Formats: sequence, structure tokens, C-alpha cells
Amino acid sequence: MGLSSVTTGSDATKFCIFDLRRGQHEGEELDKILFFYPADLPFSTQLSVIGLSEGLITFTRGILMFFYEAEPDVWMVMIVEKSKESEAIWRIDALRRVLKEVHSLFMMFHGSIRALLDKEPSGGLLRSHLYTFIMDYLSDFLVGKKLQLPNFRDSLKERGTVQMLTIGREAAIEVQSLVRVLESCAGNTSCYSLILFQDLLVSTTLSAEDTINLFTYAVLRLSPRALSSGLSSWSYLRKGNVSSHAATGSVSANSGAVLDQFYRSSGGDPSYHIARPLQQDKWTKGKDGFLVSDIWKAEAGSSAAITPTIWLQKTEERVFLCTFQHRNLTLILLFPVISLLNEEQGISLVKQQVLENVSLSVLVIKYV
Repeated sequence: MGLSSVTTGSDATKFCIFDLRRGQHEGEELDKILFFYPADLPFSTQLSVIGLSEGLITFTRGILMFFYEAEPDVWMVMIVEKSKESEAIWRIDALRRVLKEVHSLFMMFHGSIRALLDKEPSGGLLRSHLYTFIMDYLSDFLVGKKLQLPNFRDSLKERGTVQMLTIGREAAIEVQSLVRVLESCAGNTSCYSLILFQDLLVSTTLSAEDTINLFTYAVLRLSPRALSSGLSSWSYLRKGNVSSHAATGSVSANSGAVLDQFYRSSGGDPSYHIARPLQQDKWTKGKDGFLVSDIWKAEAGSSAAITPTIWLQKTEERVFLCTFQHRNLTLILLFPVISLLNEEQGISLVKQQVLENVSLSVLVIKYV
């Protein structure tokens, strides 16, 4: 197999080697340049490149900066202290995936950043959404008031991935039967589903990107372990400092004051009704087995909860999110919003069909 060649203009690619200890005096700056490609560039251009590089080196000494262009002209930046551990290079890639995960989850619940800016050009609505969403996301990493990202191999490699459950042929047949039953419960309405056993994916009818996003949210907030202990199901958080969860209580208790400070300093508006899907301890299991939450309200100040919705990236559909749980089995059902004329009544009918048609003999899959 040959190597593919990439043709670049002489000004597009630059390669240089320089010594910071040399050329310290005025008029001697060229002395620090040991190699420069292309060599025919004017010395003023070469010095400009060296100067920019020196500035970046000085600014980032002792830290690592991660850049992710989440959307055209919308950049996310993370700055962390450099690590001396042997897995530092691997950790860099993992931390970049954290930035992508934050944006993917945000889009799943709120849509794109650009769309929110177009909806309200002042940016107040977007800032309110971003601040509450990202702070709730980071709460999993808080120890007291300090943000501590994990630094061992089992910590961040799980982000942006799906952990699959290996099952036998008979179990696979039963799972497929369960998927068909779920689809039939929706009648003529299109339906997507995602099935988990504990924290492992069993089945999905979603695209790869949407599967990753919804699986991530399920592991963070919807899994049996997350509901019973209030802890995320990621293994590195279970193995890490357990005081991080204890600290979130004080963080939540002070959230009102923190948000007030944010609104005063960044242009956010406290009158906005902001749903916070990543808040901890906000999902509970109802008597009928469906998970319920008061995160989503009909309107600001209302006590009536409504069925949450998310955005699918593949089809760009807004769908209702319904989650049913029996023991270690979690069934996530998604119905396009436009397919139900009377939304809450339609959801209630679908839930009733699930309860009537999904028998325990099917739910308690034989491999449990």
C-alpha cells in the first residue's frame, strides 16, 4: 500500500526549530532560529512565527489546552494542569472526548447553540442553558469546591463509548421479540427503542450517534444504580473518591446563590424557565415502573410535570422520552412529537399498551 500525498502551498505548512536561550538581545533575534521551512520566507515572517510559538509555549507552560469546534465558529476550550503520568498522551484524547460529549448531550436536550442564538440574539437564553447544563455535568467531578478530573486508565476511556452486553442466541431472540412488542405498542406511530441491562446496552434501533448520546445519559442518570445510589454508573466514578457525590449536596444547596451570581455577571435572565436534565437525584421510579421527574415543567412556576423531549441528531426529530424499568432492565422508548396529536394523552395510551403487552415473562429475559 502506497502513501497518499498531500500537496500544500509553501505558505500553508511551516516547520521550525528554535532555541529559547538564544537571541535574547535586540537585533539578535534571528540567532534563535536553528531551522525553518520554507527557508525562502522573509525573515520578518519567520520571526513572526517564532514569536507566536514562544507566546503559546510561555502561556501553556504547565497546562494543557484542548480546543473543540463544536459548531461552525463556536469553540469549546478546556484547560488542565499537565500530568506527569505515563498515560498523559492517552488522557489528552479522552479529555477532548469530554468536550464533544458535553456538546452532544447539550444538543440532545436543547438543540444547537447556533439555533438558540438565532432564537434570541442577545444570548441570554443560551447562557442560562449552558451554565446550568455544564455545571450539572461537572457536578460528577466535584470534590468539595474543586473540580478533579480522573487520572487513571479506567476513568475517561468510557466517555463517548457504548458498553455492550454479550448475549447468547436464545436471549437475542427474546430481545428481538421484546423490540417488536415495543414497536407494536406505538400502533401506527413510529417508535425508537434502546434497551439496557444494568449499565450495558442490549439493543438499539437508533443511529450510532444517537445511541451513544442516549446511552451516556442513561448511564449518568437513568440506570438502576444511578437511581438507587444517586451515583453515575461510570466505573471510574465508583472507584474514585466517593466524597465527590457527598459534595454535590452542598453544591446543590448553594445553587440558587451561584445562579444569581451568574445571572448578574453574564447577562443571564433568572426569569427563563430552564430545564436541567443532568441534575442529580431528579429521576424516580413510579408505581407503574415508568421513570418520572419534575425537571420538565409545563411552564415556569408550574407544578405539573410533562413528558421530556430530546432531539435526535440523525433524523433531526424531536421525540418524547419514556423510560420503563423492571429490576435491572431499562427500556427507553422514543416517539416523534409530531406523531401524537394530543401529546400527554397519547403518551398515556402508549404507556398503557406497554404495561398490558410487555409481560414479565418477556421483561425478565432469561440471561438475567
